[in-house]
This record gives sequence, structure tokens and C-alpha cells, in this order.
Amino acid sequence: MTKKKISLKKNFIMNLILTMSSFIFPLITFPYVSRILLAEGTGKVSFATSLISYFMLFSQLGVPTYGIRVCASVRDNKEELSRTVQELFIIQLFTTLISYAGLAVVLLTVPRLQADRTLYIIVSLNIFFTFISMEWLYKALEQYTYITVRSIIFKFVALIAMFIFIHQKSDYVIYGGITILAASASNIFNFVNLHRHIYIRPLGHYNLKRHLKPIMIFFAMSCATTIYTHIDTLMLGFMATDTDVGYYSAAVKIKNILVSLVTSLGAVLLPRVSYYVKNNQIDAFKHVTSKALHFVILMATPMMLYFMLYAGDAIRFLSGSGYEGAIIPMIIIMPTLLFIGLSNLMGIQILVPLGREKIVLFSEITGAVLDLVINVILIPHLTSAGAAIGTVVAEFTVVLFQFIVLKDLLVPILKKFNYIAIIGALVISTIASLWVKMISVGSFLTLVTSAVCFFAMYALILNLVREPLVLELEKQVLERFISRRKKNGG
Repeated sequence: MTKKKISLKKNFIMNLILTMSSFIFPLITFPYVSRILLAEGTGKVSFATSLISYFMLFSQLGVPTYGIRVCASVRDNKEELSRTVQELFIIQLFTTLISYAGLAVVLLTVPRLQADRTLYIIVSLNIFFTFISMEWLYKALEQYTYITVRSIIFKFVALIAMFIFIHQKSDYVIYGGITILAASASNIFNFVNLHRHIYIRPLGHYNLKRHLKPIMIFFAMSCATTIYTHIDTLMLGFMATDTDVGYYSAAVKIKNILVSLVTSLGAVLLPRVSYYVKNNQIDAFKHVTSKALHFVILMATPMMLYFMLYAGDAIRFLSGSGYEGAIIPMIIIMPTLLFIGLSNLMGIQILVPLGREKIVLFSEITGAVLDLVINVILIPHLTSAGAAIGTVVAEFTVVLFQFIVLKDLLVPILKKFNYIAIIGALVISTIASLWVKMISVGSFLTLVTSAVCFFAMYALILNLVREPLVLELEKQVLERFISRRKKNGG
């Protein structure tokens, strides 16, 4: 069947393009916006986004992850797929209405939110757009080409709007609206195109109850994750200042861009791995897991080290001279690139398809509790740096918890990796790039020159030691290039 033959390589490439678009968009816009809105303005938008994320969390109710798994398992049966999608849509309709009602109460009663009520209302559109997107269906069907093209078009529109409408510090409300346009407005097309994949007519015989237990587990997982990914910003907003939030958000924005690169392969694995588990293809499951783990380690470790070394230049280039307060938080938070990459793989790509969501939940609850406690203790004294420490401890705790559970599966895989080669490549790459720090050429040229030296040397060393995954990826790229040349008559 065609759906079974969907290319995992093609999905990865399309998701990588989508990831790169998410990288390029803030790379172009944030240096411009941060210099106009300053740390206070970007801090207001970050605080609003974090606040709304909690209401969006309830409106989604764990469906984004659960929906991928359950739809992927029945994607070969159109009627059953349609009934499943309609059931999940009905559940989300109720939770979305409740979320908006709760948000209205909060906006009307909390004094801290009165001054920027318009901003919160605009950012809350993300709740509606996410509700109608049903992105989980398209991911379950592995429609990554469609998702990528649609997203890039709206990011381009938002990019143009950013430069047209944002010219002064008071335009932070407009900035909030444009970020929603870039992130979620394209979801309208998901809703419009539903008829191409499922039956739109009501099918009846709905069984909402069968989804409630797994959804609540995924919801609890999402709650725990949201706490230690957004509570830092929220607590900074209440316990410190909008400027401190701006510093922290600048560091987190860079971190999030890099995390999206590290997790780009994992994002396309969940529907495929769920399909393997459903059909008892255990060897294929282990093979994909091994490659994904290898990919995360090879990608995350050099980026983590490089951006710790060049955090100052990255902040000054992306945010401007008024964001020096973001440098220390960025250095502290960089290890989360590796931690999040590993926890995304172990939790969402291994434990969830195996039906062990409760393990993921317990690990994330542990991380969330630690993050909350550390934030309460450190934020009053260290502000944004304290929040960064809390995030690192939380992410490490989640990884450790999940690794202990999966050690029987992962240890044999990890023993096959050439760690000496990877560590050696990192050390040599660091030495090869450090000379750039000794010359004064500006933040942009420093980043470009040092990045070329660091990552080129890293790739060279891994080639010299015949790192298997690197050679395989290079071979695939070369074969694809040659194939296209032949098709074009080259």
C-alpha cells in the first residue's frame, strides 16, 4: 500500500526544511525586532505567550501526541480513521470552549494582566488556530511535504509583515500578532483540506470514552512538560521584571532554534515507530531507534559546545548590545540541547509507541517539581540565570529517569558508538576555532568564521575516523545529487 511506502528519508528532509524555516525566520526577524522593542517589549510578548500556553495546554488535552499514535495505527482504514478524528475533534471542541472561558475570567480579575489585555487576546488566537489545525492527523498520515510548504508560505508572509508594521517600541502588540500569524494561521488550511483524508459526514456510533484515559495520561505529560518549559518565563514575569524576561527569552529563543534541529529526525519517527509496534516489526523498530539515538548525539554535542563558547557573540548578533544579561543564561541552558534531544527520543519516540506513557509522565512530573522548587529558590537572587539552572536540572532529571527505565534497550546500542572519535573531534574543533576569539571582527564575522572552522573540522575528523552514520548520510546525499543530475541530463 502507498502509505506503507512513504519514504522516511523524504519525511526527514521535508521536516528538516520545515525546521530550517523555523530557524531562518527568527534569525532574520529577531535581530530587527529585539533592537526596536528592546528587552522589555520582547519580554512582554514572551510572558503573554507563556501565559496563553497554559490555556492552550488544556484545550489540546494531550491530543497532539495521542492523536498521532492512534491515527497512525488505523490510517489504512479510512472509516475508522475518520471516526477517530471526529471523536477527538468533539473532545477538543469542549476543552477549547472551556479554555477560552477560563482565560476570560483571568483577564478580567488579575491586576497584573490589565495593562496588556489586548496583547493576551491576540496571542490567545493560537488556541483557536491550534484547535482547528488537527496537525496530529497530518503527521499520522506523514504529510510532511504539505505541512512544510504551507508553513513556509505563512512564515514568509509574516516576515514581510514584521518589517512593514514594527517600527517603534510600542509595537510589541503587533509583534505578538505577527508571531501567531507565522506559527499558527496556516492551520486554517488543515481544516479546509480535511475532506481529502477523512469522511466529513457524521459517522455516528462515537465512543469518546475509549480516548479519555490515554488522553488524560498525555495531558498530564503535557502539563508536566509545559510547567518546566514555560514556568520559568511566567515566574520571572511575576517575581522579576519584563526586562529579565526579555533576557531569558533571548537565550531560550536561540536554544529552541537549536533544539528544533536536534529533534528534526525524531519529529517524523512517531507515526512510523507506532506503525512498526502496531504491526510487531520489532527489528525495524530497533534499527530506527539506533539511528535516531546516534543522530541526536552527533548533532547535539557540537552545537551545545559551540554555542557555549560563542554565547556572547550569538546574543550580541541576534539581540543587540542591550542584551548582555542574556549571555550567562544562554551558557547555562545550552546542555539542554542534548538532554531534550535524548528525552524526546526516549520518551516520545520509544516509550509512547510502546504504550508506556506513564513512565514519561512520571519522569516529567519529577522534572517539573524540581524546576519549580529551584525557580522559587534561585529566581529572587539570580533572576534569569536562576531560571536557566532550573531548566537544566529539570531536563537532566527527565533524561536520567527515562534512561534507567530503557537501559536494557539503550545500553547495547550505546556501546557501539565511537565516543573517543566524537570527543576527539569536539576537542580538535574547539582548538581550531578559538583563534577567532583573539581577533576583533564583530559578532557576525566571528560567528561565521568560527562556525566554519568548528563544524568543518568536526565533520572532517568524523570522516577520517570513518564514523558510520556520517558516511551513510553523505553517501545518501551524494547518491541523490547524482540521481538528479542524471534525470536532468547532466
